[in-house]
Amino acid sequence: MAQWYELQQIDTKFLEQVHQLYDDSFPMEIRQYLAQWLEAQDWEHASSNVSLATILFHGLLTQLDDQYSRFSLESNFLLQHNIRKSKRNLQDLFQEDPVQMAMIIFSCLREESRILENAQLYTKSQVGSTQSTVLIDKQRELDKKVCDVRNRALEVEQDVKNLEDLQDEYDFKCKTVQSRENEHHAQSERLAQNELKQEKLVLRNMFLAIGIKRKEIVYKIGELLNITGHTQVSLINEELVEWKRRQQIACIGGPPNACLDQLQSWFTSIAKSLQQTRQQLKKLEELEQKLVCDGEDPITKNKQAFQERTLSLLKQLIQSSFVVERQPCMPTHPQRPLVLKTSVQFTVKLRLLVKLQELNYQLKVKAVFDKDVSEKNTVKGFRKFNILGTNTKVMNMEESTNGCLAAEFRHLQLKEQKNAGCRTNEGPLIVTEELHSLSFETQLCQPGLGVDLETVSLPIVVISNVSQLPSGWASILWYNMLTSETKNLSFFLNPPPARWPQLSEVLSWQFSSVTKRGLHAEQLSMLEEKLLGSNMNSTDDLIQWTKFCKENINDKNFPFWLWIEGILELIKKHLLCLWNDGCIVGFISKERERALLKEKCPGTFLLRFSESSKEGAITFTWVEISQNEPVFHSVEPYTKKELSAVSFPDIIRNYKVMAAENIPENPLKFLYPDTQKDMAFGKYYSRPKDAPEPMDFDTPDQKGYIKTELISVSEVHPSRLQTAASLLPMSPDEYEDLTKLVGSAEFDIMHTYSS
Repeated sequence: MAQWYELQQIDTKFLEQVHQLYDDSFPMEIRQYLAQWLEAQDWEHASSNVSLATILFHGLLTQLDDQYSRFSLESNFLLQHNIRKSKRNLQDLFQEDPVQMAMIIFSCLREESRILENAQLYTKSQVGSTQSTVLIDKQRELDKKVCDVRNRALEVEQDVKNLEDLQDEYDFKCKTVQSRENEHHAQSERLAQNELKQEKLVLRNMFLAIGIKRKEIVYKIGELLNITGHTQVSLINEELVEWKRRQQIACIGGPPNACLDQLQSWFTSIAKSLQQTRQQLKKLEELEQKLVCDGEDPITKNKQAFQERTLSLLKQLIQSSFVVERQPCMPTHPQRPLVLKTSVQFTVKLRLLVKLQELNYQLKVKAVFDKDVSEKNTVKGFRKFNILGTNTKVMNMEESTNGCLAAEFRHLQLKEQKNAGCRTNEGPLIVTEELHSLSFETQLCQPGLGVDLETVSLPIVVISNVSQLPSGWASILWYNMLTSETKNLSFFLNPPPARWPQLSEVLSWQFSSVTKRGLHAEQLSMLEEKLLGSNMNSTDDLIQWTKFCKENINDKNFPFWLWIEGILELIKKHLLCLWNDGCIVGFISKERERALLKEKCPGTFLLRFSESSKEGAITFTWVEISQNEPVFHSVEPYTKKELSAVSFPDIIRNYKVMAAENIPENPLKFLYPDTQKDMAFGKYYSRPKDAPEPMDFDTPDQKGYIKTELISVSEVHPSRLQTAASLLPMSPDEYEDLTKLVGSAEFDIMHTYSS
């Protein structure tokens, strides 16, 4: 439980990032209740191993049953309810796909570790980058401005109170003088007359002081509203806009977005100051009515303009503070938000950055799909959808663990309108280029304050089949990479091109967001060459949308993005540990591959991804020396079909070629650059079975079968290895004998060929 305990001790700005990791697919209460058990399991291995994932899935359900029983003994009905609900959700989501659950939990634990590391670095006050320093300075400056607004509002409040005390004193003295004047009206004593004269002089001075005080307060309120306006512009037009842009980047795999807590603190502080100013203006109006000043009263002259401006600023602030904290996302695909499949539940979370207790349970939010879409402002032929599920929620401070004013929709679904406004063949865009929007609207109604609130999600792609997910995600990547607009639903009628520096960063994020490693410069260079060809070194490095996602690359029958997508899936399901350890070179041209291997010891090999498979495939190439010249050999690529049967480390361990005298031998000795093979892959080999006793070697098992061990063997044809004298082909008779020993299916998994 060490990691979970340490996370609860970190700075609040990092805790918000932890909160954002958890939703219905893996609720935080499960992380809390089962912290020790969860941290003790090998989720990384389970994320690529169906058997282990299934075992852990049922183990998790058992752990929840144990927790339910414990809460039953404690008579804790609410926690029992939460446990039952969590268990039911997990069964609904992952009963058929426990690997997906393992991937989500592994991703959460990995992100926790990263957040914890960043928080610890922050605590130690290590020097950040220049950009971080500038950001910190900027936040400090805004902090100073917000603090100035708050202090000025407090100063005005104190001044108004002082004015009220002064007027009360003046009123009291006026009545006292008037009473004494009436009392001594019949007397003509000179002394009494002089005293009254002195008291009236004091009253006159007090009256003048009240006028001066009023002018001073009016001036301060004007200054306060000016400074508040400037500070509010910085908050709304700069800080909030930058946060939304960071959210876009985080949605497509970029760095996690900075938490909203700091923005909420600023917004709330300004809102409280404006509310305070409104109260003081009401108080000034009361004081104005109690005492009329000579000439033009500064309160009378300015009060209406001040009231209107204060109300306008407050409305603008509250309207801007209504944001989508977590964009629409299917819990089954947490790393691919904004792509929604019909009839599959999705979640979305809203937040009001103005946190005022009087707003708790006052805002009822309604979700509306494609609210502003019509034939006038979108593309003809677009599909139309209905929202199913509970599409209204009340915002409250109990909805989130950090007490912000929020509402989370957890059970929404989309259903296409088949009979009304259905898609026609006239539409110029394919369905994965259609962009839709999800709007949220509510109304704040308080005495003297009525505000209509609305916010909108980033553009959404709606798919009807999971096979459309890769293309839909490509659209989300392209949109959020190139624009910060939130309502340009016709974007793909004329999508702008991307420059390679932009696209390369986004491509690297696709790997780092689901693994521990992004793409380094050399890997990206190979991808650049694949996309741009001979133009890669020119200043015109623009990449068109069709080139990225729709046109076939080179002589292949699939586009660039689907090739990348296939490799990502292969890594996630079968190669995650090897990729994280840096064992896979991955993206490398044949020329570069030969340049790396030619100076290495015979038997040195590297792992790279095949360029000829749409679904993703991996191969290895090794170097041999023949007649003092390097000779390179590559195996036929392995796809998910082969890797589902045998793990890739086991394939490398057991791989054989037929050498001299038709004796199988493993040509793979060193993983590039010079790591001994077993050192690199040993920890991932399948556990060796106990060696059988000699007398039991041919003893059938309980099903009547003799135990066998499958190995990968390649036949090297003479036409493919004319210069490799050390590797000889088998005769047909020898081939037949060998297949009887190891099985022809396993024998023929791969064939080597000379590069």
